[in-house]
Amino acid sequence: MAKEVQTKEVKNKAKKGPNRFVKYLRDLKSEIKKVVWPSRKQVLNNTTIVLTLMVIVALFLAAVDYGVSFLVKLLLGIDL
Repeated sequence: MAKEVQTKEVKNKAKKGPNRFVKYLRDLKSEIKKVVWPSRKQVLNNTTIVLTLMVIVALFLAAVDYGVSFLVKLLLGIDL
């Protein structure tokens, strides 16, 4: 009798597994349909903004790095 209970539990667990996965996939599909994807123009605009800001930040950090290294060399008396 104990084996019958165990086999029923195993069968129930086996049934729940695939059903849960199928339900997950159905839910995923319905959520993906709700997503509002950006237009090509929006993507290009946002990409341009990000790349421009990256260049500006890189130039700023390079200037700060140069300034700090200049001050350190000046304080330590190293020939420039």
